[in-house]
Amino acid sequence: MTTPTVLKIKTGSIYEEKESYSRIVAVDNWIFVSNTAGRNYKTREMSTDPIEQAKQCFVNIEGALASVGATLKDVVRSCVVIPNPADAPAVMAFVGEKFRNVDPASTVTCPPLGGPDYKVEIEVTAYRGAGAATAEYRKVDLSATV
Repeated sequence: MTTPTVLKIKTGSIYEEKESYSRIVAVDNWIFVSNTAGRNYKTREMSTDPIEQAKQCFVNIEGALASVGATLKDVVRSCVVIPNPADAPAVMAFVGEKFRNVDPASTVTCPPLGGPDYKVEIEVTAYRGAGAATAEYRKVDLSATV
């Protein structure tokens, strides 16, 4: 059995050090991107608008994925956290556009985040090369009894 290659990427955030986590952990072709807020990492600014925060989340996530040779098309799972349920339809419409034809497994939750300024956070799991693979789509009736 071969030992997998594990790459841990840090951005220099004080929280990565204080809370002992990595922005990205890549294990061979699996890529795990930590919960990502809509803060511009260069300016440290964060919009008060949930859609603008969602846009910045994707800028941050796409940069993180690019740092390990992956793209948004490689995402196989997402988790979107939106503390205010009233913001969910608009935020998820935007998320749906970003993931159009990617179609990852997805979770959406509405618990509180680390502070009232945070309107959206997104976490993704990707598999390097998944975007180039042929996807097979099936419809199933989940109400059928087995």
